[in-house]
Amino acid sequence: MLKLFAKYTSIGVLNTLIHWGVFAFCVYGMHTHQALANFSGFVIAVSFSFYANARFTFNASTTTLRYMMYVGFMGTLSAVVGWMADKCSLPPLLTLVTFSAISL
Repeated sequence: MLKLFAKYTSIGVLNTLIHWGVFAFCVYGMHTHQALANFSGFVIAVSFSFYANARFTFNASTTTLRYMMYVGFMGTLSAVVGWMADKCSLPPLLTLVTFSAISL
């Protein structure tokens, strides 16, 4: 059980680093709005996490339907959080921390 938790946690940390890295690249490198940056970071990171956890943590097969349902719901949430941050002129770091906390 501890080994499973360690794998899941490791993939979660990598997932967060990927999300934050893509977000930073989009906001600071490409000068996109936070809504697009947060959505892009989320989709790339969650795709990694979904497949890595299925393969390395749970030794399970993946289904397109399960992936699409999860990404659809959480992707919409990530875009909404980014949109609200844009509308309120929140700092990008606050957007990342907020969405990371919500998506736990």
